[in-house]
Amino acid sequence: MRWSLVILAVLLLIVGYAYVSTLNGPITPEGRLAFVKVANPDMYPGHLHSQLLAKFANDSGSKSILVVHFAGDSNYRCYKEGNVEILELAFVDTQGTGAAGDTNYWDSLKIALFGVPDGRYQYKTDGKVFNNLDDALNYLYGIAEKNGQEGPIPMYWHGTARKDNPMFAQGCGFPLFFDIVRKKYGIIPAFVYTLRGMIMPYFKDPYANFELQHATELQNYYQEGMINFR
Repeated sequence: MRWSLVILAVLLLIVGYAYVSTLNGPITPEGRLAFVKVANPDMYPGHLHSQLLAKFANDSGSKSILVVHFAGDSNYRCYKEGNVEILELAFVDTQGTGAAGDTNYWDSLKIALFGVPDGRYQYKTDGKVFNNLDDALNYLYGIAEKNGQEGPIPMYWHGTARKDNPMFAQGCGFPLFFDIVRKKYGIIPAFVYTLRGMIMPYFKDPYANFELQHATELQNYYQEGMINFR
């Protein structure tokens, strides 16, 4: 009983530390947005996931919201969904296999523990490519400010898994979410908010049951170009 109380106290201290660390920061880490792609392109005005992001922003009283991706062939433009500015940011792993490649879990663990080696990641938003994360974020902060942003910007990783079981594969943008939280707030908040973010769509995504029940079909449709609406 005593040890269980000690463990509980330590966990509460860790969670409390993570929460306090982010109170005065420019970004509020939230979590995973969705499980699988339901249409392609999968982030544009009127898309289900875009509308969901806007709802999350309005619920939190924010005029902007950030969604992060693993870079593909999109320009990851920022755009309006109603009165909310959707900010998009994608990372390019110059030493990785690309968004459609297999995940190197050992490499991912090393990056999580020790950070991204200098020069390995590039960052893309609005068709612009930045070599430095701070430069990319400062560009997005400027867009948010023009839209009347006050206070921190909520951040989600897109989370859509092109293949594999989406309950385990964390999908698009997962490493960038972790990297941003780690750089802004430290390693402990990064792990706390990432673990919290993994379970978030089970409670916040109204399309979660549909996406999970039809995950294999939707992934196949995406791979075969059957849900393209370009």
